[in-house]
Amino acid sequence: MKQLLYSHGEPAGIGVDLILHLSKSKFLEKINAPFVCIADSKLLESRAKILGLKLKFIELQQLEKALQNKAGIVQFIKIADCKDPSPGKLNPNNAKYVIKNLNFGIKEASKNKKIGLVTGPIQKSNIMDGGFAGFQGHTEWIQKKTKSSNVVMLLSSKKIKVALATTHIPLTEVTKNIQKAKLIKIIKILHSDLKNKLGIKDPKITVLGLNPHAGENGKIGEEEIRKINPAVKACRDMGINASYAISADTAFNKKKLKETDAYLAMYHDQALPVLKAMSFGEAINITLGTSIVRTSVDHGTALDVAGKLKPNLGSIKEAIKAAEVQLQ
Repeated sequence: MKQLLYSHGEPAGIGVDLILHLSKSKFLEKINAPFVCIADSKLLESRAKILGLKLKFIELQQLEKALQNKAGIVQFIKIADCKDPSPGKLNPNNAKYVIKNLNFGIKEASKNKKIGLVTGPIQKSNIMDGGFAGFQGHTEWIQKKTKSSNVVMLLSSKKIKVALATTHIPLTEVTKNIQKAKLIKIIKILHSDLKNKLGIKDPKITVLGLNPHAGENGKIGEEEIRKINPAVKACRDMGINASYAISADTAFNKKKLKETDAYLAMYHDQALPVLKAMSFGEAINITLGTSIVRTSVDHGTALDVAGKLKPNLGSIKEAIKAAEVQLQ
């Protein structure tokens, strides 16, 4: 039986709130896969009380015992103790709890291809402060734990899809991380998973240049000439429909959006502001190139509203739907 696990992320954020509010609705009843939250009962119950939500909590000892989803019920499995369930206030002592939950989800999804992992927002700085100094983010952690040679972060919505050649690194390190061999692997993964995970028959990929005006034939930088376009040519020779590097400042006009199934941006903030301007609250994060199905929300922990307001449920709904589809 297919199953979805939910690693809620930072306890002080809205990751917990999302699933509690969602469980009050009938949305999960339409998902044909039992949905199990990886969480401490103390955190779930205290947050539900703060939010004024009356829910029934069912603790599972084994994932195989999960039942079909029903409104008003939260199925969960406890892996670790949450040291501090308080909303809105970060506590580094919760870092191990977050990582243990995430590791459990990755492990179970790796063992069973019918299990998908949905993740809530994390606070990278708090995890680092809690003893995981090298932690960069979900994508990089999943790559490490699944021993994947290459992974690609894809932000996806109904309006636009954006993949990243580099993820959570300083801007000063981007240039040296743009290499021909690496780009070839990324474009191949993007092409393959657009077809196999997202069902796009003949993906059209628009590749963005690194430099302003895509370098203007080497006058404003040579990365396009020396690295990006040679990588694209190698992929085009394999039959992949990828464009040569174009200027990011004109890449998102209406005509180009219609012609593009996914963009490949050279760094994190090159294209994501466009995606979030067009689809914030409706987009999701998908990890490509790994053996597991993993989707996530497109937003952060929202510490200022955690435990106070009903959050926008659009992104978590889309992440759950996308994970279920990929398991088929």
